[in-house]
Amino acid sequence: MKPSLQVPKGDYGFDNPSGIFVLAGVALVFWVFALVKALLGHWSLAILAGFLGLIPLATLVSYVYSTRRGKFRVWSELLDTLRLRGDEQVLDMGCGRGAVLIMAAKRLGRGQAFGLDLWSTVDQSGNSPAATLRNLEIEGVKDRCNVETGDMMEMPFPDAAFDVVLSSLAIHNIKGEAGRFEALDEAFRVLKSGGTLVIVDLLPMAGAYAKHLGEQGMKDVEDQPMDWRCWFGLPCVVRLLTGSKPK
Repeated sequence: MKPSLQVPKGDYGFDNPSGIFVLAGVALVFWVFALVKALLGHWSLAILAGFLGLIPLATLVSYVYSTRRGKFRVWSELLDTLRLRGDEQVLDMGCGRGAVLIMAAKRLGRGQAFGLDLWSTVDQSGNSPAATLRNLEIEGVKDRCNVETGDMMEMPFPDAAFDVVLSSLAIHNIKGEAGRFEALDEAFRVLKSGGTLVIVDLLPMAGAYAKHLGEQGMKDVEDQPMDWRCWFGLPCVVRLLTGSKPK
């Protein structure tokens, strides 16, 4: 199954909503400073401050686009590259309000998509099991999805349970490298032989993830920059990591 990308019908909130307010606040500070300097006749400082205020504004525009539209387009293309048969078992680690979970489920006819999350509203606005279940209903995939509350470092699934494991900007929220490595180990554990892992996360962690997964035995591990549509305002900071579990 390969559904065409459609505008999301559900409400998926904003990733890291506090970042939006920070960027807007920084831009506002620069422009207030520019206005004050202009009123005082200090035009060079006013122009400079006004220009500097455009930088957080541009970052904010990119951030909002990525969280509301861009990530959907990029993940749709990523899922298409997996060429799913439609009968797979798929896990979304840190599923949030279900954006990636639902796109995966729409590609499954006889398979099932599982979402796991601790429902932090700091990492995603309005995050809750109820919000996710509501989106599953709206998008028409509730019968193909299972949503559970659980920790990525100790997942409530048996060994070799999934054909594909996905994670979108979730693992970096775990505090400490050791904890993040535990989540990667869990992803490796629940993958079936020959299964595929697809992780989107932040640049500082991606290289360490790739090295750790390679040491655990993951094959064909690749670390590459994400498409501009998923930059979240900062070029090349978001990375794509893929690999497969040996047969």
